[in-house]
Amino acid sequence: MLLAVTALCLRLAGCENKEKAMEQRQAAFEDSLLTIIREANIPMIQLKYTEPSDSVYCQVGVTPWSTEKPAAVDSASFSYKETGKADYEKEAVFQAASLSKVVFAYIVMKMYDKGEIDIDRPLYEYTDIDRFVDKDMAKKLTARLILMHRSGIDDWAASPSSDEWPTAPIKFTFPVDSIFGYSGEGYAFLQRAVEAIKGKDIQSIAKEYVFEPLDMPLSSYEWIPEFEGITTASVRRSGESQGVRQFPRQNVAYTLRTNAIDYSNFIRAVMDGKGLSQTSHALMITPCSGPATQFPPKVRPVDEKQSIFWGLGIGIEENKNYGRILWHWGDNGNTKALFVIIPSQKKTLVYFANSGAGHDITNKVLALFFKDGPMDIQDWIQQE
Repeated sequence: MLLAVTALCLRLAGCENKEKAMEQRQAAFEDSLLTIIREANIPMIQLKYTEPSDSVYCQVGVTPWSTEKPAAVDSASFSYKETGKADYEKEAVFQAASLSKVVFAYIVMKMYDKGEIDIDRPLYEYTDIDRFVDKDMAKKLTARLILMHRSGIDDWAASPSSDEWPTAPIKFTFPVDSIFGYSGEGYAFLQRAVEAIKGKDIQSIAKEYVFEPLDMPLSSYEWIPEFEGITTASVRRSGESQGVRQFPRQNVAYTLRTNAIDYSNFIRAVMDGKGLSQTSHALMITPCSGPATQFPPKVRPVDEKQSIFWGLGIGIEENKNYGRILWHWGDNGNTKALFVIIPSQKKTLVYFANSGAGHDITNKVLALFFKDGPMDIQDWIQQE
């Protein structure tokens, strides 16, 4: 009995020490993130990191930089401690921006598994091509080409939140399947085909295929009552709050709202192929387009490395230290997002920042969690 009690005490002591070490590690990450966002004039960041035996969740914010500037997160029930760390009643919700596209790509691949869509069938057989200026070119478009960003379509026919966008003429920048060219308009066209096939809107489809099975209760392509009081405002680099942005319609390219906990559940599913056949999972995460140049035909130093490619709906970096990296960035102007998956190490990271400066910190944030050298991601997503 004495030996059993002694063993139990040792185990309890070991658990307490481990818990204390984890608390200290968590605090260190929070302090580091707080320093990073202060230096970049970013009001708030939310992050989730996972590895096989551990995870880190952080949500930290800073006070306004002067009394002349409005509160950076003026729309939510957040209060700030004197330390500068934020004390939140609830987890905040952010714009996912183009991280919306990856959720949609996953939906398309699930539909492909179910035989609901043929990713190589011309999309005009599923939906109309009335808005396209070049109808002959439009008839060549397939789901596969759009997911891998080889549609040749302009990024947007008009600002997608404008009144003009639903009827704006869609034009091609490049011939179909000739070059990698990132296009939100292409994804919106594929969305119309998916909605026509299913006979329901994308939010309903996403709830059935992604949000409910993957435990993402605070994720939605449209505004839902749960977002009230916990949605972050968008903030310019200057520190001026732009308030909470409302979107006029569901759009798979940019209107998803979510948080780091929900989206971490999603990218871990993508990493493991959860909910997908082996074939669909392999198609999604295998390079099939590229090397990808963000601003073709302009070639930047990072493009000359030829390390960035695209799978079906997801970015891929071939890295000498990490092997294959899966990633995507989100940019809605004054709010930014990023996720990184390292399949070989079973590690994932996602962060959201409600600031136009949110991608200035990518390398610093990644360096906190991935110690084996730099990635090309930040250089690729920069606008110059």
